[in-house]
Amino acid sequence: MNYELFIARRIIASKEHKNSVSSPIIKISILAIAIGIVVMLFSVATGVGLQKKIKEKISGFNGDIQISNYDANNSKITVVPVDRNQDFYPDFNEVPNIKKVQVFATKAGIIRTPDEFEGIVLKGVDQNYDWSFFNEYLVSGKRPMIADKVTEEVLISAKTAGRLRLKTGDSFHMFFVKDDPNMAPNSRKFKVSGIFDSGFEEFDEAFIIGDIRHIQRINKWDENQVGGFELFLHDFDALKETGFEVYNQIDPSLNAFTTAEKFPAIFEWLSLFDTNIVVIIAIMILIAGINMITALLVLILERTQMIGILKALGNNNWSIRKIFLYNASFLIGKGMIWGNAIGLGLLLAQKYFGLIKLNSETYYVNQAPVHISITALVWINAGTLVLCLLMLIVPSYIVSKISPVKAIKFD
Repeated sequence: MNYELFIARRIIASKEHKNSVSSPIIKISILAIAIGIVVMLFSVATGVGLQKKIKEKISGFNGDIQISNYDANNSKITVVPVDRNQDFYPDFNEVPNIKKVQVFATKAGIIRTPDEFEGIVLKGVDQNYDWSFFNEYLVSGKRPMIADKVTEEVLISAKTAGRLRLKTGDSFHMFFVKDDPNMAPNSRKFKVSGIFDSGFEEFDEAFIIGDIRHIQRINKWDENQVGGFELFLHDFDALKETGFEVYNQIDPSLNAFTTAEKFPAIFEWLSLFDTNIVVIIAIMILIAGINMITALLVLILERTQMIGILKALGNNNWSIRKIFLYNASFLIGKGMIWGNAIGLGLLLAQKYFGLIKLNSETYYVNQAPVHISITALVWINAGTLVLCLLMLIVPSYIVSKISPVKAIKFD
């Protein structure tokens, strides 16, 4: 039988403990633990969720890694074509982390309607294109049906459709400038098959998605010439390492660059979230620890007579300290249970009902995304318990300063 744990349980269960002078301080300490857990859960779940959602949107428009001709650089416009017949297409077996490879091409132009005009980039894709990303953000209509016959259907963003006063089923003309400025521009008629809204305005305003064969014909490419390849990964966290592997596997005439290299400013901004999360967790644990130290000292002073009696009966200092550390562990655990219940409840409400809205122009999302990780949940709770108890070890030394003779007389 664990003697110290038995006494700690008796203290916790006693009515005097619940109605004692220390009761308000204990309740405040439990509340501090609960609030700390809630704040930590929110900071990790929303911080990681925002990172994942933004990375997902960047990849949805550009792939995780792009392969193109060196002359194309990192711009949105593909000028020099790449032969579709490559060893890594359609399956990049040499690099295990590659999930899918698909072709694309881009061409800048101007959309002209009877009342408005807009500069935009046509992104051409083929029948093997993965539409899962755009299906998630489709607000009306359907995706373009790209098959054996060239289609006029395109997917357009809600932002662009609103400015051009277009809706599903409407047709418009898009003009593409030729290399020779003296020649009239190429004109193509397109039909809006669907409208999407990803909330990432930088990309929503930049692209419409259509059949790659329009770009091939405008650029006078053959059917095996494309603008480049988009690669999607199984594990995005290994983006940098996979980028190096891909670069080493492709032909020297081709270039491979990751989304982090193409959009460094966005990824540097996202990396700041990791620092913010660490700072918030450190502050919350520190506050919780200080409150628990206060509660522990009050509990010890309140039980001075008991400590004196236990010492008189032969208990050593460490045994008595363990009684109060067990007591503190119970209080920390109670605060953690409340904090997890409240925190997870609020996170689930945010995930399914989107209570907290964000400015998409600043955060690239319309509402605070939530990513609940079991691993993070375990680390937050285990870390809080362990660090708080470590912070309590030193204050518990006050037990050794209490004299049994004076303690028994303490009033």
